[in-house]
Amino acid sequence: MDYDLVIKNGTVIDGKGSKRRQTDIGIKNGLIATIGPISSKSTTSIDATDLVVSPGFIDIHTHFDPQLCWDGLATPSIEHGITTIVTGNCSLSLAPIKGKEDADKIVSMFGVIEDIKKATFDEAVPFSWNSFPEYLDHIRPKLGINVGALIGHSAIRLYVMGKDSQKRSANEEEIDEMCAIVSEAMKAGALGISSSYVDIDENGEPVPSRFADLAEKIALAKAMRQSGRGIWQVVPYFPDMKQQLDNIKELGDISLAANVTCSLQPVISSPASPDAKELIGALEQERERGARVYGQSMPRCFDLNMRLSETSMLLYALPGWKKIMDLPREQRLEKFKSERNSLVEEMKAAQGFGGSIPFLKVGNTKTKENEVYQGRYLAEIAQQENKEIGEVILDLSISDNLDTEFQLQNVINADKQAVAKIVSHPLCHFGASDAGAHITQFCGTGDTSHLLEHYVRETKTFTLEEAVQKMTGELAADWGLADRGVLEEVKAADITIFNPDVVAAGEEEFVDDFPGEARRYIRKSQGYKAVIVNGETAYLDGKYVQSLSGQIV
Repeated sequence: MDYDLVIKNGTVIDGKGSKRRQTDIGIKNGLIATIGPISSKSTTSIDATDLVVSPGFIDIHTHFDPQLCWDGLATPSIEHGITTIVTGNCSLSLAPIKGKEDADKIVSMFGVIEDIKKATFDEAVPFSWNSFPEYLDHIRPKLGINVGALIGHSAIRLYVMGKDSQKRSANEEEIDEMCAIVSEAMKAGALGISSSYVDIDENGEPVPSRFADLAEKIALAKAMRQSGRGIWQVVPYFPDMKQQLDNIKELGDISLAANVTCSLQPVISSPASPDAKELIGALEQERERGARVYGQSMPRCFDLNMRLSETSMLLYALPGWKKIMDLPREQRLEKFKSERNSLVEEMKAAQGFGGSIPFLKVGNTKTKENEVYQGRYLAEIAQQENKEIGEVILDLSISDNLDTEFQLQNVINADKQAVAKIVSHPLCHFGASDAGAHITQFCGTGDTSHLLEHYVRETKTFTLEEAVQKMTGELAADWGLADRGVLEEVKAADITIFNPDVVAAGEEEFVDDFPGEARRYIRKSQGYKAVIVNGETAYLDGKYVQSLSGQIV
């Protein structure tokens, strides 16, 4: 047989947990044709001597929905070995929409919940579709990465119920219309449905999915299941543990009633519960009664960056600060100056997420006089200069035209041993990256590289076989991606080739490359030789290849 591409002499790790072996892989027509010694000719070959050849990695929690309209590679995902992303999480998708009013509402919710700004949508997201299949048709020709697209529960309710979607439960006729939309989406290739128990809109009101009753959720899950597959994904009410446990119990009810798999994110380590034992215990209880409910956990510390020129979830619970942060950037500086005293007082009482603010340290600064503060913690500066924390933030930021970077590092999900225990639990999927969202606060992409770098190479917590299986075969099996995720003959040729001695996530960089004059954090990977999507090379020797071989999966 002649092959389109042959990978020679690689250390093959198949994604199923099998012991590694050194062999060749032949690819033909986008599929794995042969795994074994190959002497036949091929159009192209890659020498994988001393490199690992694994299935392409899968990222099950992203918000690349708008970015795919102009960047079909979902950068920087592919350079971190990722060949499949799941979009439409947290009840939000870009379809269905009836017109401009619906589109504007979706954009506003994305802005608040996912930190993707209206100017970006205005410049690069055309909303030239109405139905979910039409949205898939819009992005499909541009794809260089595979996309598993969830349809958002809030978008569905908004389409059917309009403003009533944020006022009440749905009636029988409305539920029937929603089920028809779900059936249409699944037929067109949707991967499932996403919902939310916690998110709020631009007015501080609960998003539409939070007004749905259990009967509506089960009906939609059953409509999804009629396609033969489907995931029900949610974000729980994480501010309150009891409500989170109630959310998991309801997911069990949905799973049992509709025979579907449910996914909840995030399940992470926190100072209050380092090993997330309450959440994992609840997942185990649902498994005991026959439900399929999984958590999603990430391996990295949940580090954040804050700039008063951008957006920050650390300030959401401080009304005075948030009110100014909601203003256009050019209007903020004078407000921060004029309301200084009240802002400083308000920050003294910061609780919850905002309670982490004293642990911020100064990152990049703009003015010469602020350089001496780089690398120092706000609490340290405040004590040394006899200032309040709020004063330190405002003084530095105002002198830097609000562009001082403040970094929260190694505070949330920081207990590495506890994190490893959570990630390795059979009811916790590798996920929760949030890649493509909160782009002015962190880069969610890179968890795959971090798992290999820290938990495999540096601490040897996982074997390569275990880590690869967590990022590939396990997810493909549980999320209904039956044609990929493992290295087997006749499976899709989604393949990642990397050097296990070099692979690394890289440091975050704040770059200006987004439509609408927006900025974002990215990570440039290290140690990846090649990333192959459906048999075509998308990334090779540190450079992207303009391949459009991605599919809706």
